[in-house]
Amino acid sequence: MLKKILTGAAAVAAGTIAAVYLFDYGYLFKGIAKTYFRGEKSATIDDLKLFPSNTVATGTPVEWIKDEEYNKKSLPDAVLKSLEESKTVSFLVVKDGKLLHEQYWKGYDENTRSNSFSMAKTVAVMLTGKALEEGKIESLDSKFTEFYDNYTDTEFGRDLTLRHLAAMESGLNWNEDYKNPLAPNARAYYGNSLEQAIHAQGFKEAPGQRFEYQSGSTQLLGFALRKSVNTSVADYLSEKIWKPLGMEQPAEWTTDNSGMEKTFCCIHAVPRDFAKLGLMMLNKGKANGLQILNEDFVEEMITPTPASAGIYGLGVWINNDNPVKHYFLLGLQGQYVIVVPEHNMVIVRTGSYKDQPKNDRGRPDQVRFIVNEIVKLYS
Repeated sequence: MLKKILTGAAAVAAGTIAAVYLFDYGYLFKGIAKTYFRGEKSATIDDLKLFPSNTVATGTPVEWIKDEEYNKKSLPDAVLKSLEESKTVSFLVVKDGKLLHEQYWKGYDENTRSNSFSMAKTVAVMLTGKALEEGKIESLDSKFTEFYDNYTDTEFGRDLTLRHLAAMESGLNWNEDYKNPLAPNARAYYGNSLEQAIHAQGFKEAPGQRFEYQSGSTQLLGFALRKSVNTSVADYLSEKIWKPLGMEQPAEWTTDNSGMEKTFCCIHAVPRDFAKLGLMMLNKGKANGLQILNEDFVEEMITPTPASAGIYGLGVWINNDNPVKHYFLLGLQGQYVIVVPEHNMVIVRTGSYKDQPKNDRGRPDQVRFIVNEIVKLYS
C-alpha cells in the first residue's frame, strides 16, 4: 500500500514539474530558491548576489562637499518614525549641491550597494535621451519595429513608438502585480530570458491611448536602446553618465542569462551615487561643468503627459498637486530619489518598505510626507 502511495505521489510530482515547464513557468523554481529558501517572501534590496550582472564602471570619483550644517540637525520625530517603521536603510538630503544630512540603519553605510528596483526605469529613459542626442536614435517617435521586427505584423504593436514606452502608454498586455508569482513581473525578474518573457505578452489596446505603469514597457525600451548603442546598456551608462558624474562607486546592473540588462529595474548602487542622479536632474542635465544630458530632454522628462493626468512624464513621477512641487525616481519597496526644484534640494531614501500605501493618485504617501517635512526642517 505504501509503495502505491509513494508511486502515486511521485507521479503527481513529476506531472506537476512537467506542466510547469510545458507552460513556461520554470522560472518559479528559480524564484522559490531565491526567496522562500532564503527566508524571504519576495525580491529584496540585497538580491545582487543572486543574479548575473554587468558592471557600471566609474572613473575618477568626485567626492560630495558636505554642508557646514552637515548632520547638525536631527530629523523630526515623525520623520524618524516613518523611516524606521518602513525599514529604511539610508536617508540623504542634498541642498544647494552639498550633502546636508546622511543617516543609515541596519548595518548599511555609504559603501553599501542596494537595489534601485524601478528607479532604473528613469535611468533607461535618460540613456535613451543620450542616444537621441548622439544620433544613435533618430526620434522618440521612432517605431519599435525599427529595432525589432517581431511586431511588424501585429495589431497595435506595429504602431508602438519609443515615446509610448517611455511615457507608459504602450498598450502592452501586462499585469503589474508584484505579489503574483504567475504575473509577468516575476517571469521577467527570475526568468532566464527577458525577450521571451516580454515579447510573449502581446498587446491589449492601441499605444498612446492610456497611461498604465508597466515594467514591460521599459524593458522593451531597453531592447531598443541596446540595439541602437551597439554595446551593453551598463557600458553605455558608465561612459555617458556614471563617469561624467564622478560617481564614487561602480554599480552593478543585473541581467538575464544572455547578458541583457533588466532595464525595468535592478541597478545596485550606493545612496550617494543615486543622489548624484537627482542632482543632475535638478541642474537640468549639468554636473561637474558638463552638460551630461540635453537640457530640453530633461525638461521633457519632468513635464507631465496628458494621458497620465499630471502624475508622470518620461520615466519620472511628478507631484505638482502638493504645495511643495517635486518629481522623483521611484522603485519598489520605497526607493526614492526626490527632486524639489524650488528649494534646490534632492532627497534619497532606500530600504524595504513592503506594502507601502499609494493613495496619492498612485504615488506613495511617504514621498509627499517626506518632502513637506524636510523642506520645513531646512527652510
